[in-house]
Amino acid sequence: MTSTNKVALVTAAAGVGIGAAVTARLAMDGYDVVVTDVHERRCREAAEKLSAEHGRDFLAVPLDVADETAVRSAIDAVMEHHGRLDVLVNNAGWSKIEPVAEMSLATWQKCLDVDLTGTFLCTRYALPHMIDAGSGAIVNISSIAAYETSTVHGAAYSAAKAGVLALTRVTAAENGRHGIRANAITPGLIYNDFLRKIYPDEFFTGYAENQSKLGRIGQPEDVAGLVAFLASDQAGYITGETYGVSGGVHPHG
Repeated sequence: MTSTNKVALVTAAAGVGIGAAVTARLAMDGYDVVVTDVHERRCREAAEKLSAEHGRDFLAVPLDVADETAVRSAIDAVMEHHGRLDVLVNNAGWSKIEPVAEMSLATWQKCLDVDLTGTFLCTRYALPHMIDAGSGAIVNISSIAAYETSTVHGAAYSAAKAGVLALTRVTAAENGRHGIRANAITPGLIYNDFLRKIYPDEFFTGYAENQSKLGRIGQPEDVAGLVAFLASDQAGYITGETYGVSGGVHPHG
């Protein structure tokens, strides 16, 4: 059966970060959102919460985006359940900060596997269905780490997120003729409690006062609003672009 609503798949959609905010916003906008996350229980609970709030069923698909077989199976599950895939939001990310001179190959590889290869795999297996439909929107969540000359984010994360921008541009160039758009967002500091496990306390100290031009730290909903716009028909002539959501810390231009 083909869903009458547009269908959006969001990676790393459970929890309290950008993915959860994006799923909430897209569900509010009328999308049938497919909740994917590497944490199976959180994934299921997030979909159940959306179903209770909106009075319709939301599909939960546990997913490790770095696993090609799992990605292919997840996309197949979406098509079997909904019969369509209109929007893909590549949000999954992972980071561990180690200096280049001390970084293990395992850290480097896992970061690229999740942040860059995961984005590629989801895009790779979503595209044929979008091409068949003659339409689609892909929104990739990168980071201001892709631009910054900084030790804050670590080389693996920065390299992966820069790669996401290049992947976005080429995806847009190759698939515009099929009615498919691809754009990227580069958030600055968008707060959630998990970041405390990655960054030291001093990273957060004074950020709102000394770095953000708006005097506050970003919230997941700040990114979700832009995702919703880029996914919508209102952005129908926008592709291959990158938009910053950093409170002016690193404007893109």
